[in-house]
Amino acid sequence: MMPELRPISRSALRIRAGKWAYTTKRYLEWTFGRIKFAKNRQAASLKHEIASHRTPLLRKLANTDMQLQHNKIINLSVAVPRLDGIVLRPGETLSYWRMIGNPTRRKGYVDGMVLFCGQVRTGVGGGLCQLSNLIYWMTLHTELTVTERHRHSYDVFPDASRTQPFGSGATCAYNYRDLRVTNDTTYTYRLQLRLDGEYLHGSWQCDHPSRYRYEVKERDHRITSEPWGGYARHNRLYRDVYALNGEWIREEEITENHALMMYSPLLHD
Repeated sequence: MMPELRPISRSALRIRAGKWAYTTKRYLEWTFGRIKFAKNRQAASLKHEIASHRTPLLRKLANTDMQLQHNKIINLSVAVPRLDGIVLRPGETLSYWRMIGNPTRRKGYVDGMVLFCGQVRTGVGGGLCQLSNLIYWMTLHTELTVTERHRHSYDVFPDASRTQPFGSGATCAYNYRDLRVTNDTTYTYRLQLRLDGEYLHGSWQCDHPSRYRYEVKERDHRITSEPWGGYARHNRLYRDVYALNGEWIREEEITENHALMMYSPLLHD
């Protein structure tokens, strides 16, 4: 049974109090928790590239200021060096926000586009979701385990030039909406990231060749009319696991997505 989705209105005080509570809980976990977080980097690449992907830095989005897109590139250029080269050894967990830290103006971040309760706004460090989306998508094509990922609560833009299934990204908000990747294998991985002016590039490398090939797919995609008058979008993501000789091994469920639509489903891309 699909959940009924409805926009939630909260006071500014409630939002500030909730954010303080969640961020404080994360700080305490970082300091006193038992998770073994990855923290070491190395400049040298590992021998085997397991998964790679790239996403365009500039996209023409309706009713948005392109300057925010250029500011996003500035923010990515500040964040990428904090994650590039991070080594994920067996038993370690990569925390997106623990590595990047709080995106502030003092560190060089500028105003970029952020999505807040279905609205497009500006905020310091806006646009960093492109980086978390990239890492999440690549990780789905490896033996690494995604141990924390948050779906986007709102589907803000139509599927213009979409190349991946709906819901295949990972939203982020410092520091309580984190992306975490755990290495449950016996091999060492390394994350490589770079910008070239046109694309954000990423890859997962490993000291051991890949044993499998993965294909991500969606199922049960639906758009529902909600009782309050809006629309919601739903699907489930799975991945097929293949041996390197092409033999199908198994299907694995990844996640399910539910998002409020901020545009009419009757619109064309």
